[in-house]
Amino acid sequence: MVGGMNRRRPPRELARDPEAWPHAQLTDPGAVAVQAIARTLTSILETQKRSLRQTAAGAGVNRQAIADLLAGRCWPDVATVARLENFLAVPLYPTCGGTHPDH
Repeated sequence: MVGGMNRRRPPRELARDPEAWPHAQLTDPGAVAVQAIARTLTSILETQKRSLRQTAAGAGVNRQAIADLLAGRCWPDVATVARLENFLAVPLYPTCGGTHPDH
């Protein structure tokens, strides 16, 4: 399986405290990246005053897929992130997988 055994569990479940998502402490670099995407997407939706329904329609992405990404319940695919970035006109994917913001 791509991503190894950790992909069997949603990103939030890899946190010490899943209830702290999207600010939970994580060690898995993939989960760290998904958490960074969720935090950035939440901020952008608030700033742009967009609902999940508006964003889903504009980006051509399933509304539940966006909700699951925000909640850390899924591993988003590249196409989903790319469509959201294109529609919202902002980068969502963190530099270096979100693990080294100084680089």
